Amino acid sequence: MIRANYSDRQTPQFRVLSDRQCGELYRSALECLQQIGVQVNNTEARDLLIAAGARADGSIVRVPPHLVKEALAVTSPAFTVWGRDAGREMHVAPDRVHFGPGLTSTYFLDPTTGERRRSQRGDPGMTARVADALPGIDYVMGLGLISDVQADLASVYEFAELLANTGKPIIAWAHKPANVAAMYRMAVAVAGSEQALAERPLFALFSTYPSPLRHSDEDLANLLWAAEHGIPVVYIGGPTVGIESPVTGASALVIHLATVLSGLTIVQLKRRGAAMAVGTVPSAMDMRTLRPAYGSPEMSLYSAAAVDLARSLGLPFMGTAGASESKLLDAQAGLESAIQVLMSALSGAALVHDVGFLDCADIGSLPMLVLTDEIISLVKRLMRGIEVNPETIMLDLIAQIGPGGTFLDQPRSVSLARREIWVPTLLDRAPYALWEQDGSTDTAARVGRKLRKILATHRPTPLPSSAAEEIAAILAEVAGE
Repeated sequence: MIRANYSDRQTPQFRVLSDRQCGELYRSALECLQQIGVQVNNTEARDLLIAAGARADGSIVRVPPHLVKEALAVTSPAFTVWGRDAGREMHVAPDRVHFGPGLTSTYFLDPTTGERRRSQRGDPGMTARVADALPGIDYVMGLGLISDVQADLASVYEFAELLANTGKPIIAWAHKPANVAAMYRMAVAVAGSEQALAERPLFALFSTYPSPLRHSDEDLANLLWAAEHGIPVVYIGGPTVGIESPVTGASALVIHLATVLSGLTIVQLKRRGAAMAVGTVPSAMDMRTLRPAYGSPEMSLYSAAAVDLARSLGLPFMGTAGASESKLLDAQAGLESAIQVLMSALSGAALVHDVGFLDCADIGSLPMLVLTDEIISLVKRLMRGIEVNPETIMLDLIAQIGPGGTFLDQPRSVSLARREIWVPTLLDRAPYALWEQDGSTDTAARVGRKLRKILATHRPTPLPSSAAEEIAAILAEVAGE
C-alpha cells in the first residue's frame, strides 16, 4: 500500500483537475442524468429509482440531482476488505493506494513454456500464489478467464482457487447472482459464519457498466445481491474515448461520472451505507487499430482526473496500472507500466487493478506481475517523500564529523540506510564484471528467475481442512456433479 498526501510531511503529488473543474464536471454529470438519463436494464434497479422519484421512459431513467446527492451523503468514504492472514487487511480510502492484478483476460502466458495459450484451471491459483509472495501486490484478482469449465461458472472456479492460494484480500467478479451466492458461501466457510464474514469481509465484488450511459441487467443484479449481503462492491467501466464518448477527456469524464453516480444511487437505494468504490478505465481509442490503447498517456491522465473527481465527492476510486500494449516483457512493457504506476500513486487512487496485463488486457502475464511489483516498490520510495525533523537533519552528527569527513562508518547514519535508500531486487546496479559473473542477464531473465523461485518455494497459508472440503462441495453442487 502506498500513502499519498501524507499528513505529517509533503509528499510528491499532483492534480489534473482544479476544484472548479471538478465542480463543472459534476454539475454536467447531474444535468446529464436529469435531462438525458441512463439506460437501466435491470427491473429491480429501475423500480428502486422510480419509487425514489426518478422518471422512466421504458429502460431510460432520468435521475434528479437530489437522489444522487442523497446517495453520496450515505456512502462511506472508506471501507476494509480483510485477508485470511492477519495483518493483510486493505483499508480502501482516497489516497491509500493499493495494487492488484486484473481479471478476465482471454490468454495467459504459460510461465514454464512462455506459450501464449487460453487461460485454464490452475492459472488463477498460480496467480494468487505469486501475488501472495509479492510485497507490492495488496489484493488478488484472477488475471485470466478460465476457458476449460462451463463458461458461466468460470468466476466461481476462479474464486475457489484464489481463496486457497492467498491470504490477501480478494476482488472477485461474477456472471450472475448465483455465482455471487456461491462465492459468498465459500467465504462463509473460510470465515466461520455469516456474522464473522459480515464483520470482516474477505472479498469485494467487481462489476462493470457498459458505456455510454448504460447499466446491464446482470451486472446490476450482482451489485444488488452483494450489497444486500454486506459485501463491498466496486463498480467500474469505460468509456473508450472516441467510440463511447466524444474524443475529449472532458466528455469521457462526464459520461463516466453520470453512469457511475447513477449506479451508486441504485446501490444506496438498495442498502443505505453499502460499502462501494467507483472507477473507470477511460482508454483512448487508437484510430489506426480501433482498439483501446491501454498504454496511452491519455488513459493515465484521464484516470488521474477521475480520481480528482472521486476525491471531491468523497468516494474511493479504482484505476488501472501495470498494463501494457506490448505482447511480451520488454522495454515497452516496463516503460508503460512505470508511468502508469507512478501516475496512479501520485493521483491517490484507492484501488489500482490490471497489474500483469499485456496486449490491451488480452494476455495475463506473471512475469509482468513480478516486474511491476518491482516498479511499485520503487514508486513507494518516491511517495514516502523526505522526512524533515531534527532526527533526520542530524546537525549534531554533521558538527561532530565536520568539513571533509565521512559518514560511512557512523552507526547512526548507516543504521538508516535500508530505510532511506531503496534497494532493487530485479534492476541491476552491479559493476560490469560482477554482472558478467552473474550470467550477463537482462531484466527479463532476472524476472523469470524470481518467478520460478516463487513458484517453487512459496506456500501460502493453507485453508482449514473443513473449509477446503466445503468449498469443494459447493463447486460440485454448482457444477451439477
